[in-house]
Parts: sequence; C-alpha cells; structure tokens
Amino acid sequence: MQRLYYQFPGTWFGDCMPFGVDDTYFLFHQRDNRNPKPFGEPFGWDLATTKDFVTYEDHGVAIPRGDYNAQDQFIFAGSVFEDEGKYHIFYTGYNRDYSAQGKAAQVLLHAISEDLYHWEKTGDAVELPPQPGYDPDEWRDPWIIWDDERNRYVLILGTRKAGPKEEQTGCTVWFTSTDLEHWQFQGDFWAPNIYTMHEMPDLFRMGDWWYHIITEYSDKKKMVYRMSRSLEGPWTAPSDDAFDGSAYYAGRTFELNGHRILFGWVGTREDNDDRNNYEWGGTFVPHEIIQREDGTLGVKTPDTLWEAFADRQSLCDCTLSCDDGRVEQALTVIDNTVDCGRLFSLEADITFTETTRNFGIRFYEDPTTKESYQFHFPVAENRFISEKNPNYIWFSFMNIGLERPIALHAGQTYHIRLIVDDTVATLYVNDIALNTRVCEHHGDMVSLYVTDGSINLTNASIAVGLR
Repeated sequence: MQRLYYQFPGTWFGDCMPFGVDDTYFLFHQRDNRNPKPFGEPFGWDLATTKDFVTYEDHGVAIPRGDYNAQDQFIFAGSVFEDEGKYHIFYTGYNRDYSAQGKAAQVLLHAISEDLYHWEKTGDAVELPPQPGYDPDEWRDPWIIWDDERNRYVLILGTRKAGPKEEQTGCTVWFTSTDLEHWQFQGDFWAPNIYTMHEMPDLFRMGDWWYHIITEYSDKKKMVYRMSRSLEGPWTAPSDDAFDGSAYYAGRTFELNGHRILFGWVGTREDNDDRNNYEWGGTFVPHEIIQREDGTLGVKTPDTLWEAFADRQSLCDCTLSCDDGRVEQALTVIDNTVDCGRLFSLEADITFTETTRNFGIRFYEDPTTKESYQFHFPVAENRFISEKNPNYIWFSFMNIGLERPIALHAGQTYHIRLIVDDTVATLYVNDIALNTRVCEHHGDMVSLYVTDGSINLTNASIAVGLR
C-alpha cells in the first residue's frame, strides 16, 4: 500500500472529479472494491479532502449509487461547480443492464448541495439526452465551465457516433445554457476521427490559450490535449500532446490559488504481475500543470508533496565513462551506498557527451544480480522509457506506452526528480512526466549507468521516507 500517493484502504481509486475552496481540494472519486474484479460491484462517489496532497481526510460516500434497477446503478464521472451560492453536480448515471433492454445505458443526472459534503439527488434526468446519430451507450463524463466572454455555461461531454465500437468516431460534443436548466445543443466540439471514444473531457483557460483534454483507450491509451486561442477552435496539437504515459489515466484538472492540478490515477497490473496489462483504477497521483512560453503544457510534482519527504541527503557527484559497453555505479552518500527502501525521492542534474548511446537510472536493485527497474534514455531515439533490467526471461515487463518523448542533446542539463512510493514510480525530467507500476522489490540500491559514452551527475540528493 502506498504511503504518500492516495488510495483509500481496501479500494482502488477511480475517476476523480476535483473541486476546491479556499485552501482545500475536494476529491470526489469512485472507489472500486474489485468484488470480484474491476467494475464487478456498482459504486457511487466518495469524497476525500486535502490541503497538501500528503494528508487526506476521508468523508465517505458523497453520492450513493442507486439500486440495481436504477439509472444510476453505477455513478460515472461528472462535473462539480458552484452557481449562486449552491453547489451542483452533473454526473453520469450508468446501468449496465439497460442496453439489452433497449434503454440508454448512460444518462446525465443532477445533484445539489449547500456545503459540498451533503448532496441531494434531484431525481430528474438533465435534459441532455443522447442526440440523434450518437451512441446512446457512450454518452458520459460531463464537464461544465462558465464562459465569461459570452455570459453562458458551456457543458462538454464524451461520446462517439452510433455504429460499430471499432469505428474511430470518438468526439466531444457541447451544449450551452444561461440558467443551467435550458440547454442548447451545439454539435461537435472536437471530432478528430482519431479515437473510438473520448473519455473524461476537460476544458480550461490559462492566459491567452484554451486547452481541451480528453482520455482515449484505442490508440496510446492515455490523456491528450489540444490548444486554441479561441473557445471555438480550431484546436491544434503540440508536438508532445500528452502529460504522461499509458499507466496514468483519466485525469481532470482544477485551479486553486494559482495552481492547476491534474487529478489522474496510476492503474494496477492484472494479478500484480509486471508482465500483465494495466487495470482500471489504482492510485491517485497529482501533477501540477505548468504553461511554457509557447503555450504548450508541462507538469511537475506539487511543491507540498515534494517537501513532505524527510531531510534530504546530498549524494556524491560522479562521472561515468565507457568507450565500448556499459558501466554502472551505485549512488552514494559520502562513502556509503544508498538504501532507498520502499519510499524515497531522488533529485539530480544529468549531462551526457556527444558519443553516448544511452544512459539511465536504476532503482529497487539487487546489488548482486543487478535485477532492477530502470528509466532508460536511448539518446538517438529522443525518448525515455520505463523497463526492467535484465528483461529476462523476455519479456518480464510489459511496457507498451510507458515512454515519453524528449529532445536529448549532448551537453544540455536535464533536471530529474524521481518519486518511488511502493509500487508506483514517477519520474519528472525537466517538465515531462512518466508514471509506472512496479510490482517487485529486488533490493534497495539506486544506481546510474551509461553505455558507449560519458555521463555526469551533479547536485544530487535523496530523501528516504517522510517527515
């Protein structure tokens, strides 16, 4: 069980609907008990709050699911917002039995609250039914914002066109309203014909740019975003249109006191086996979104989370060189090898020379066999990946989608921050993130390696455990 990243005991963290007031984040989310497997037993929404992404207070059920015959047999994702002193949730009621009965499986529903903790279902479906031509069983995850320029609410949701599920007709559609009661359908908001379905759409503005996020499961299985100068597009893709790899899923954002946080989860692996695929639900991991000068987005770890680690110990600077083959060195504090345990954070600056073929960082390493996990940087490929070392018997680590693009230039400094919390490992390289799930603990050594070249490690430190 994680000690830093959030996962309520005995459950797995599902889609999060974030909100915030004053200095407190409200994490409305699904808790799957996996009885007997993911999505086995219906769930509603639960609530946890935090001020720092380190300490959480549990508030139990926020919106209970309906009975097995109700439209909200499951409560899927929705949007939390405030209007005229009251809080509202538009959420997706899903009944897995309705499709076979000729009913729409997914319908938008409504709940209201005076205090964010106690919610009352209105009992009526929001008048936003699946529109003609769209799949009535894939109509979910509403997201609502206020459009200051036109004094209206904008609601977007994820859907797809009617037809075979394999067709790449996934799209975001939108409605507008001035009173939250009467809605006008505006058609397709973003329909790129790239994915089979759009999930967990998000829409926000930072400075002069609008950003639209969706999560997809038919291409790379991850979150992607588009950017535009206008709410109504056109939407353009940056060269790196993602925030993380395929282990990080279904994130939504909320801005509080100048910090926009991405609330996503890192899935578990089937049977807790490194060789298996990822499952729905897992552990909450926050990213803080940052905006670059060109308008593209990156992420970092929230400061409060990073500062929760115990006092940092400086590591020795080191240079590794090897003209032909690979050389490795354990990271040390003065003359002692670091024992990382199951919860630690590592920070360092790394540079490499022109001839370098690849380099990386290993953790959970057995000092004898060298069995470990590693973040590997193949320089010519301009990417970094999560993998196992050695990958024996091949393959021992399923890592499809566990990679991120990055421009790798000799002589340039790359600032890394690595957080390992039991089975979740998060690496930030400058402002690019990659999460991975690691199921075994081979040992407590952390090391650096380089192949066919030279690498330099400076300004390195490690913190083991929390304050």
